[in-house]
Amino acid sequence: MSEAVARRLTGLAAVIAAIALIVQVPLYFLYSGPPPDANVLSRLLIGIVALASLIIFVTGFRELVKRVGPAHEWVGSIAFSTGLVYATITLVSMGLEAGAVIAVDHPIDPTIDVSGTYILYGAISRLMLALFLAALGHAVTRTRLLPRWTGRSAYVLAVLSLAFVPSLFFGNDPSFFYAANGWGTTALMGAILSYWLLALGISTYRSAARVVTPAADAAAPGH
Repeated sequence: MSEAVARRLTGLAAVIAAIALIVQVPLYFLYSGPPPDANVLSRLLIGIVALASLIIFVTGFRELVKRVGPAHEWVGSIAFSTGLVYATITLVSMGLEAGAVIAVDHPIDPTIDVSGTYILYGAISRLMLALFLAALGHAVTRTRLLPRWTGRSAYVLAVLSLAFVPSLFFGNDPSFFYAANGWGTTALMGAILSYWLLALGISTYRSAARVVTPAADAAAPGH
């Protein structure tokens, strides 16, 4: 596969993941009480699609780092590994929520009633996401794989994610910004990540146009 095609596929995967996340997040705020099962299962299904696309993105990103800057392959591998762990943790959390909703015969709010997801969605996911973003930022900065703003913004988001790691000490009230499952820890950070990922995906896709193929290089004046 050529580098240009790899960039397009990687960027497209990020865009799909971002769009799915952007659609998913508002579904958490449609109901003031326990939402109907259809709402919970729909948003979880959308989230599964987003995370599957994210896995494709982190895999493609690692391969691009390997091609563009072989000396920095190690940091591309860190980004891949932590991105994969983040996706896995979130998928497990979604599975716990879906199982709880399916098992009961009345509506429940899984963000409150499924206690096993508090730390998975919160502190653990925030730490893994911070490591992923820091590694991605370092890889982009060192290899110039993407525009400079992508690396700098990844560093900023990594710091923000780290700031929410201690949220596990602040209870389980979703209406509290800094709770283990609070709207700041989960929903706000998810929304910020989704729009950043959308911009990153578009930038990655468009970067394919700047790749010089061997054929084009050979045809250039002076060759």
